[in-house]
Amino acid sequence: MCLVIYFTIYEKNHIVLGEGNFVLSVSEGQFAGKHTSFYDLFRIENGKITEHWDVMETIAPTSEHKNSNGKFNF
Repeated sequence: MCLVIYFTIYEKNHIVLGEGNFVLSVSEGQFAGKHTSFYDLFRIENGKITEHWDVMETIAPTSEHKNSNGKFNF
């Protein structure tokens, strides 16, 4: 059996949005050594995080982009 450990490193937080008891954080950083985008959605109850959902996607190198919009143009 082989054990592999991957670290998530958040390098830049682009935006945090909140409405009601939900908070969305949009960030970028490194996962398994690859440039990655992170979308984290939290549900808050009584001042504590009660649920968490996330999506991660590797960000392609600039040379592979199909347009100039980028990943984080808000």
